[in-house]
Amino acid sequence: MAPTVQQRIGMALLGALAGLSFYLLAKVIDEALLAERLTLALSGFAVVFFAGALSMAGPMRLLRAALASALLGALVAALLSVAGLRYASVTEFGAFPLAAAFVLATLPMPFVMAAAGAGWRDYSSLFTHAWGMFVRLSLAFVFVGVVWGMILLSDALFALIGLTLITDLLAFPVVPFLLTGMTFGLALAVVNELSDYVSPYLILRLLRLLVLPVLVVLVVFVAALPLRGLSGLFGGLSSAATLLAMVAAAVTLVSAAVDQEDGQAVAAGLGARAAQALALVLVVPAALAAWALWLRVGQYGWTPGRLFGAWMAALALGYGGFYAAAVLRGNWRARIRSANVTMALGLIGSAALWLGVISPEAISTRSQIARFDASGDVKDLELYTISQWGLAGAAARADLEARAKLPGQEALAAALAGDPVEPEADAGKLRADLVAILPLQPATATATRDAMLAAADPALLSYWLASCQVILPAGPRACAMVVADLWTDAPGEEALMVISNADGFMSYSGLTLDAGNLVQHGISSSNGFLPEQAEGAALLAALQRAAPAVQAAPFNLLRAGQTDMLMLP
Repeated sequence: MAPTVQQRIGMALLGALAGLSFYLLAKVIDEALLAERLTLALSGFAVVFFAGALSMAGPMRLLRAALASALLGALVAALLSVAGLRYASVTEFGAFPLAAAFVLATLPMPFVMAAAGAGWRDYSSLFTHAWGMFVRLSLAFVFVGVVWGMILLSDALFALIGLTLITDLLAFPVVPFLLTGMTFGLALAVVNELSDYVSPYLILRLLRLLVLPVLVVLVVFVAALPLRGLSGLFGGLSSAATLLAMVAAAVTLVSAAVDQEDGQAVAAGLGARAAQALALVLVVPAALAAWALWLRVGQYGWTPGRLFGAWMAALALGYGGFYAAAVLRGNWRARIRSANVTMALGLIGSAALWLGVISPEAISTRSQIARFDASGDVKDLELYTISQWGLAGAAARADLEARAKLPGQEALAAALAGDPVEPEADAGKLRADLVAILPLQPATATATRDAMLAAADPALLSYWLASCQVILPAGPRACAMVVADLWTDAPGEEALMVISNADGFMSYSGLTLDAGNLVQHGISSSNGFLPEQAEGAALLAALQRAAPAVQAAPFNLLRAGQTDMLMLP
């Protein structure tokens, strides 16, 4: 039997075995056939083993790829199991441990493949294997999609003549898993055979075209900072996430430009200078992201999400510092390649620490309890959020429940019992405090405002009051109420409540009264988009300066009997 045929059969069988394993794991999970921690370990091992073996086979012999994947799968499964010990149940697992496990499962693969050849630190080999694996997997996924499209089309064609052969076959739950796995393995085998024709060079050349546009965007961003100010950067985690995403994109583009060696790198001239400039300016968004995150932590304390953001910000600063030093010290292409290897190893090591050593839940819990101890204000406690932080969060809640039994801790006891932070008896005080600071337009619409507030329950009043007490970086309060006759076919006036939350996202609520009860309605724009972040803060400032104009909507609707038909923009 020809070696290519053997390879195709081996990869197809491995893919089918992967599909069968995932089907069995799904059955185990659905029917709870095994202890959940054992299921977590088996799932982690199976995913990493089959993904690694299929991804690395080709550049490596199939058996060697399977052995390396088994070791990697065992490591990831063990660290996932350690991370799972922080939770009473693994069903409480959040996205961040899984993200760390994904990094730990995928990033070592190019090092393993390079170690089988030129050496695990050989950048040319690492670069080729990393991008080659990306291309192979992408093409295999596309082929699987095409195959399933053909299967479904064939099934539809057979249905025209009353044949249900494919439908009957797919009715067996295991068949889709087997077909998908077998097709994926076969596609990878064929792609490996055509490695001389299927290469990442086309993608790398296309990515190089984006270096200059991204550089222009970052330069304009940096140049505009002194003019536009920094207030829009620090509205929440979303600002830091945007900056970090731009850093990741820039790192990818610079790496594509320097390629695996100088002979393959972007030629001297405009392209090289643009790549150098992009590498040099990269540290600015990285530093701003870290600053935004630090301000956020200083204001609200640590959470697992902010710790994950700090991890990403530290990596971004590492890339920015290394890249800037590479450009300034000369021989920049070689230095950037060396930095990429160092940062990849750092990312692998930090992912292992996140799973096996660092406990984000415990760190976050200590931070939030320390904030409460310092202020004594129950509003500084996000009890529901803390309760989601595994065993550390459960221990903190137990400690708070013990404190709530002490004299003078009535507010804490009410919060733990699920009552509003402000007792219902103080609803009048809540309304009075809110009236004192709630920006109202027009200012004369006090009767409608008072009626709306009188119908609101204490929890909603408390939420509005807490929002209105926030002063946004741009200057306005984080709330505004606008009263107008918005429904022309209904008696009386309606109101619009606009609020900016802690992360800079906006909340728009329409308010009406129905038999004395407050009813909230959704709000939309004629173009489908409502302002968020800095634009939302600007809208709040405009609403607080003057009452907005009331005008008829530019729509007509068709009415046939009791049916109304409106063409949405």
